[in-house]
Order: sequence, then structure tokens, then C-alpha cells
Amino acid sequence: MENKFTIPASGFLDLLPDAICVVDIDGRFVYVSTAFERIFGYAPNEVIGKPMIDLVHPDDRAETLAIADDIMAGNARINVENRYLRKDGEVVHIMWSARWSVDEQVRIAVARDITARKKAETLRSALYAISEAAHVASGLPDLFERMHGVIGTLLPAENVSIALHDTERQTLDFAYHIDQYGQPAELLRTSAERLYADIVSSRQPLLACTEENAPLPPELQAVGNRLSLCWLAAPLTTQSGVIGALFLRSYADGVHYTEHDKELVRFVSTQIATAVERKQLFARLQHASQYDPLTDLPNRGLLFDRLRTALARARRQQEMMAVLYLDLDRFKEVNDTYGHTAGDQLLKEVAQRLQQCVRESDTVARVGGDEFVILIESMQQAEYAAVIADKIHAAFHQPVQLESHRLHIVPSIGVAHYPQHGENEQSLLDHADAAMYEQKQTRKQAAPTPHR
Repeated sequence: MENKFTIPASGFLDLLPDAICVVDIDGRFVYVSTAFERIFGYAPNEVIGKPMIDLVHPDDRAETLAIADDIMAGNARINVENRYLRKDGEVVHIMWSARWSVDEQVRIAVARDITARKKAETLRSALYAISEAAHVASGLPDLFERMHGVIGTLLPAENVSIALHDTERQTLDFAYHIDQYGQPAELLRTSAERLYADIVSSRQPLLACTEENAPLPPELQAVGNRLSLCWLAAPLTTQSGVIGALFLRSYADGVHYTEHDKELVRFVSTQIATAVERKQLFARLQHASQYDPLTDLPNRGLLFDRLRTALARARRQQEMMAVLYLDLDRFKEVNDTYGHTAGDQLLKEVAQRLQQCVRESDTVARVGGDEFVILIESMQQAEYAAVIADKIHAAFHQPVQLESHRLHIVPSIGVAHYPQHGENEQSLLDHADAAMYEQKQTRKQAAPTPHR
């Protein structure tokens, strides 16, 4: 069909900040105003005669073509939003209005660049999502999975790793790792550690990429040129310093990250760092409220919680369980003779030996002073509790070495079985405590005095 459209003379249309675009019945550009180059990166002579749809983002093309058909059917469209690809490969968000000219047989559209607005909206949504994740996540693994989802709304994130710095061991530990090719985190450790050293010193995100057929940057050569194309790393920085790093990777068939992506990652990493720090603080406070600070065993409060849960399970499944109450004969003499530091070291050693005598599913708790309680669940035979008690006695036949002192420790142990000796927490503990005290009195004179 003959195109009747007459190209307007340059003038006031080229003064408009929005781009004026005219597309013929075949979907090819026949005119664009000067603003088109500023928005899309293409000079007018580069697009005239080219299909309009080629500039549309691949994910938006089907919908855009459907809207174009509707416009050509005589229905003007106002404030349509979709994505285009600039000449430099960047995504640009466009809001446009268009109508069909029957006389001219062309679509006439006005296109406005709303990329800045869309980015601001996306960042606000991301900030809200991160804040929400920090409050509802059950722990760090759950938090990191939610953060990965947020990152994916801002930029390509098929390969994401979050590493936290262990200050005691001075190591970088991968707390979260997703890789589209299933590469383990350890394979990437050397590259990650080199990038981490750079971002810690600069406190800035780092983009390390290679061009096609060019050698990799030195920090990426450890994982090979075949897969690694681009790494984007950002420090997780809090007021107390850098606590870890966020790593995004792209492979040879993936996206090539840009300087703009660095700014997005800078924003996200700051929010993630704050969320991680809060989660870690909460975890430390929760741990401090439930565990003995000296031995790191469950304290009395956590023991009661576990005992209550174990009793409910035993009633429901009609299982046997037992409680062992233990203290150390003449422990006070250790403190009086060698000092409280030696006493503390002894309690730590006792805690370790007790844990070695039970299953992982059982609980060893310190309930005060030199008193410990062992909760044994899901026993197949009632005699199993006595087996554990004998195992504990055998464990303490070996003297405890504290610096130059060799201490012979003898525990007294009382046992209570459910349901024979009680059907609630306190009754079981009281029975086991009484049995322990009776054993202690019986053998009190036979217990050896601690000596060098």
C-alpha cells in the first residue's frame, strides 16, 4: 500500500523532550524526532525503514504487537508502558500514546522515557521487600533465599552467592550459594576471596568482566575461561565494618553486567548487610537466653521447653523416655583448691564428655553449678538409661588434666523414667534429683579427694 505520510520539516517537533515516532502499516519507522536519539541511542537515519518491534524488549514484543493491531483497528491508546532496548543494550522503560491515521496510513506515537521513575519505584519495592524479609524470615538461610528473590527483581540473578566473614577463623564462608551449572562454592572460593579482598579495601562494589575472546581478569582465572564471563561483587557493610559480600556471576551465555548494575548492587548490599546484622544479633540474643555461657549447653529454660515437647511426643506415640540428673562429687573442693578458673575448665571438660556419651537427638543441659541433666528420648528399652549412666561413669575413669593438675572426677547420677516416676517435667526432675542425692550419700565416703 502506498504510504501517504509526508515527513514534517524539522522545527518545533525536534524541540520536544519526548520522541515523536511514525510507523507505517508494515511496522517500520518512517519518521522519528531528534529526541529519539537521546532516549533510544539511535540516530534517526539508523532506524528509518527498520521494524519498530526490533527495538522492543523480547519479553514485551507479543503484547506490543497486539496493542499495535488494536491501534490500527482504530482504537487510540493512551499511556501504554513497555520496555525497549537502547543501542548500548540498556533497558529503557517507555510510556507512549499512539493513534492510527487512516488518511496517512501510519501510527503516530509520542514516547516518553520513564526509566528513572520505574527504577525509583523498583528500588522502593525492593527496600520494602528486604525490610519485610528481615522481619518474617525464620533464620539466615530463609533470609538469603528471600533476598535472592528481591535481587532478581532488580537485575539478572541466576547465579548468586552470599558469603559471610568468620572473624575468629578469618575465613570467607558461603552462607548461600545458587549456581545454574551446579558448580560448588568451593570451586569459586579462590576468585571470591580475591574479589573480597579488593572490595574490603575499597568498600565499593567491583565489576570484573572479560570481553569475548579476551583473557579473564587475574582474579577470575582460577575458575577458568570457559564458564566465567562476569562477576559483580559488593561488600556487605555495616557500621561495625564489612561482614561479608554479595557475589553475582554471569557465564558465557548470560548477561554482561554493567556499571549501572553496580549501583543497584550497592543499594541492595547495604540493605542486606543491615538485615543480616539484625538477624545475627537476634540469633545471638536468642542463643544467650537459651544456652549456658560457660559450656554452651542448653540452660534450664531450654531444658524445660525440650522436656515439655518430649513428654507430649511420648504421650502421643506411647514411647519411653528418661531423665538423668548428675552432679560432681566434691566439686567445691576443686574451686577451693585450684581456683574458679580451674573449676570452669573442669565444667567445660565435663560438658564435652557428657555429650560424647549420648545420641545427637538427646539433650545435655547445665542447670546450675556442677549440676547437669540429660534428657533421653525415644528409648526402645527401659535399660537404655542405665547403659548411658554406666557409659558416663566409664568416661570419667580417665582423669581430667587441667594444666599441671590431674583431677579424678566422680559423678553421682540419678535416673527417672517416664511414666513410672512422673508424668510431668517437675516430677521427673524431682525424682531424678532425689535418686542422685541418695547415690551421693551412699558413696560419699568412698569418693576420692581431688589431688595433683
